[in-house]
Amino acid sequence: MKSLRELYKIGRGPSSSHTMGPERACNFCKSKYPDAESFKVILYGSLSKTGEGHGTDRIIRETFAPKSVDLIFDIKASDIPHPNTMDVYPIKNGVEMGHERIMSVGGGMIEIMNEPGVISQDVYRFTKFSHISEYCKKHDIRIWEYVLEEEGDGIFEYLNTIWDVMKNSVKAGIKADGMLPGGLEVHKKAKKLFNTRHIDESVQTKENRLVCAYAFAVSEENADGGTIVTAPTCGSAGVLPAVLYYEQETRGFTDEEIVKALATAGIVGNIIKTNASISGAECGCQAEIGSACSMAAAALGELFNLSLDEIEYATEIAMEHHLGLTCDPVGGLVQIPCIERNAVAAMRAINAISLANFLSETRKISFDLVVEVMYQTGKDLKKRYRETSEGGLAKLYKTMKK
Repeated sequence: MKSLRELYKIGRGPSSSHTMGPERACNFCKSKYPDAESFKVILYGSLSKTGEGHGTDRIIRETFAPKSVDLIFDIKASDIPHPNTMDVYPIKNGVEMGHERIMSVGGGMIEIMNEPGVISQDVYRFTKFSHISEYCKKHDIRIWEYVLEEEGDGIFEYLNTIWDVMKNSVKAGIKADGMLPGGLEVHKKAKKLFNTRHIDESVQTKENRLVCAYAFAVSEENADGGTIVTAPTCGSAGVLPAVLYYEQETRGFTDEEIVKALATAGIVGNIIKTNASISGAECGCQAEIGSACSMAAAALGELFNLSLDEIEYATEIAMEHHLGLTCDPVGGLVQIPCIERNAVAAMRAINAISLANFLSETRKISFDLVVEVMYQTGKDLKKRYRETSEGGLAKLYKTMKK
C-alpha cells in the first residue's frame, strides 16, 4: 500500500477526481512539455458528463493558463480504461508533440498510461486488515504504531498538518453564509445547525446537531471551492473531521491523540483504496461515503482505545450499510445529495462504533470481505449511477424542474 500522504491530500474542492486529479494531470503535462504552445484535452466518461458541474473545465483552463486549451467533452466513448479518463495533446506550431492518457482514479490520485515511473512505491507490507491486525496482535502494538513503523516519524508531522487543515475547514464552514455556486440555489446550512439550539435539546440531540454541523461545514467549504483534505475524497471530506472535531471539543482529546486516530483511519482508507476503490465514478457513492464512514469509525475506535477486533467490526458495519449507495449528484455538483450524506455518515460512524463495542464477539463478516463485496457491487452498478448524473436524483430532479 502507498503512503498515507497519498490518501490525505490538501487541495481545493469540489471534487478530488474531477478537479484535484485533472489539475495534477495538467501539471504533469506542463512539466513534461514545457515548449508546448497550447494543449488539446479530451475528457471521457464521468469527466465529460459531469465535468462542467464539478469544475473540471475551469481547473484545466486555469492550470494551463496563459496557454490556450482546446477542451472537448466526449460523452459517447465507452472503450476507456477508467470512468475518469482524459487525453492530453501538447501542441507546438500546430502539430501534436505527444499524447498522454491519464486516469483520475479517486482521491486526487492519477495513473498515467505508459509512465510507470510516476507511480509511487508501496510503503506498507500488508494490504489486508486481517494481516495488519494479526501483525499488531503478535507484536502487541496499535495500528497507529504500525503506521509509524512503516512510514517513519515524518508521517506524524504530516498528519498534524492534515489535522490543522481539517480543523480550519470546520471553523470556516460554521461561520460562512450565502449560497453555493452552480445554479442549484443551495444555501449554506452549517452556521444555522451550529448556532440554533433545538427546542428540546437532549445530550443526544446536541451531539447529532453539532456533528452534522461540522460535516456540513467541511462539505460546504468543499462545494464552494475552499481548501479541504481528501478523506478519502473531496465529496466525502466532511465525515472524518466532523467526528474528530466533535470528540476533541466535547471530550478534550489532544491533537496527538487525534493524529493517532487519523493514522488508524488512514490504514482503513488505504485498504479500501488498494483492494477496491474510493472513486464514485468507478463504484458509486458507497466507495466515497462508505469509505469515509469506515475511516471515521476506525478513528473513533482508536480514540476510545477499543480492541482491534472491535475496530474491525465498526469499520465493517460502517461500510456494509452503505453497500449499493449510488452516486447521482444533481446537476453534476457536489451538493445534492452529497453534503447531507456526509452528515448522515458521520452519525452512522458513531453508531457503528457503539454497536461494535457491544457485539464484536458475535460478528460473522470481516472487513476485508465487505471491501471485496463493495467493489463487486460497484462494478455491478449501472453507469448512470456512477457519477454521470444520468440517473437517480440527478435525472428525476432535472425532469421535475422542467
